[in-house]
Amino acid sequence: MVTSNIEDRNATGKPDTRHPAPETGALVEEIKSKAEQMFASARGSHAWEHTQRVYQLCRHIGVVEGADMEVLLLAACLHDIGRIYQDTSDGKVCHAEKGVELARPIIEPLPITGNRKNNVLHCIQAHRFRKPPIPETAEARVLFDADKLDAIGAVGVARAYLFAGEVGARLHNPHVDVENTRPYTSEDTGYREFKVKLSKIKDGMLTREGGRMAAARHAFMTAFFERLQAEHRGDA
Repeated sequence: MVTSNIEDRNATGKPDTRHPAPETGALVEEIKSKAEQMFASARGSHAWEHTQRVYQLCRHIGVVEGADMEVLLLAACLHDIGRIYQDTSDGKVCHAEKGVELARPIIEPLPITGNRKNNVLHCIQAHRFRKPPIPETAEARVLFDADKLDAIGAVGVARAYLFAGEVGARLHNPHVDVENTRPYTSEDTGYREFKVKLSKIKDGMLTREGGRMAAARHAFMTAFFERLQAEHRGDA
């Protein structure tokens, strides 16, 4: 089992939320620079901009949840470096597993303890929505939630349609059973993504702060797709 090194909790044992997110250190900045270079050929829906947004969400949620910020931010920088392999294989390669493979030689020489290195790798491996392992550490739970938050709300809607365009999908296809359609095909519309995945994210959040943020994003996203359905029918 991976353990978490958390030293910034207050006397009650709860996360200390009085302080803003700390400035990033040289080590994190070094890895961030290396990670960015690995996104040169990434599709827009999972390009470096997604990692940057997840990184900022981790800076916020991590402090609230009392996470080891250096471990968390290292993992945030690297969590999607395997994504291009999943996209180019039409989903046959798991980007989390590939990400661990690619991250290991990057993390191994860093001047941090072996336990913290293992935690970074665990965070990367455990960040997927529908695939084990379950996030075991505070850092893994924060990264999981941050990654999911970027998949819902206004940004989530935009990314769903960006991804649909990348795989050649239609704008909307209300005449099919979305539960029996295939990802990475012309059937993979933004609405399909909402029904089979995005609508379920709110109830799967792992941190209190992530859950709080997810509620507002979920409400916006649900209203958008209800409006889409009405406009597509000509009702609005």
